[in-house]
Amino acid sequence: MIYLDNGATSLHKPQEVHRAVANTLRYCANPGRGGHEAAMAASRQVFACREEASRLFRCPAERVVMTTNCTHGLNIAINSLIPPDSRVVISGFEHNAVTRPLHARRTKIRVAGRRLFDWEDMLESFEKALKSGVDAAVFTHVSNVFGYILPVEEMAALCRHYGVPFILDAAQSAGVLSVDMEALGAAFIAMPGHKGLLGPQGTGLLLCGHEPRPLLFGGTGSESLSQSMPSYLPDSLEAGTLNVPGIAGLAAGLRYVRSRGIDKIFQQEHRAMTRAAADLQALGFHPFVGEHQAATVSFMPETDCEQAAKMLAEQGIAVRAGLHCAPLAHESAGTLETGTVRISFGHDANPGQNAHLRRALAKIIPVKG
Repeated sequence: MIYLDNGATSLHKPQEVHRAVANTLRYCANPGRGGHEAAMAASRQVFACREEASRLFRCPAERVVMTTNCTHGLNIAINSLIPPDSRVVISGFEHNAVTRPLHARRTKIRVAGRRLFDWEDMLESFEKALKSGVDAAVFTHVSNVFGYILPVEEMAALCRHYGVPFILDAAQSAGVLSVDMEALGAAFIAMPGHKGLLGPQGTGLLLCGHEPRPLLFGGTGSESLSQSMPSYLPDSLEAGTLNVPGIAGLAAGLRYVRSRGIDKIFQQEHRAMTRAAADLQALGFHPFVGEHQAATVSFMPETDCEQAAKMLAEQGIAVRAGLHCAPLAHESAGTLETGTVRISFGHDANPGQNAHLRRALAKIIPVKG
């Protein structure tokens, strides 16, 4: 199978990740729940993951919180930073992991930047929203549908200038683009472990610049006499048993990303995306491409998008089709009624994948007229 659905999850993990998960299942118990060697080994694995994340994202290790996925982290962040009925500005390319929690809190949402790949539009409308008066901002780093890289450094600078705290959704950028907690000054940055960081599913990280509020309550292995959650990080946000095998695999993924270098990974993925976009254009399709784009390219076939993805799957090509849990992004791009077929490359991107994709597209998908 030619796997081109890395925007959903990375499938081909480094062997180090597989070994770390297997070894932890054999030798590690429950961290913080005992002084015996198996419990201490688990604690070391968790701390090693915090340290790896601290190095890669320039965030103090004790402020790196383990989550089950990026959505979990975003819910903690939104619950902590944004009271009900607050005024919030978001980008026009947000995932439901951002918009649904905001709607659940009855926030007054202002959407900024509806033009795909247009930084000038994004920054102009984002600053206008900040000037009008908002309590917080939440925005993605990279659109999961179109691979659009938002100008997050400039948006963060605007937030600092106007004194507006913000949350960054790094679901599609962690591991392939620079995510610098110290430089950005974010209140929170949420990310999954299973995408660009190459860890197992069921893992994620929340980087905490502000003091958070617990979303879950329960045992932490610390301050057991108290009926309140511990007041300090990371214990205050890590109720219950952690996914130690997953965390060990995530630590291995983080080490792999750091050893290869995020710039090299990005360049490899971006070359493949650029080639795919050129092939789509040569075949007569209309891919969504722009100046600020990561390793994802979407396009619209003449046939139904879901049917097109099924046809590709029958040829051994794994992609994703539909709305990709991001109707706001499709509304901004004018594809809400149809959805798109999404091709998203990963750390193993290579010319062979592009060749197989081109042959499959030429053979089975009618060109949109």
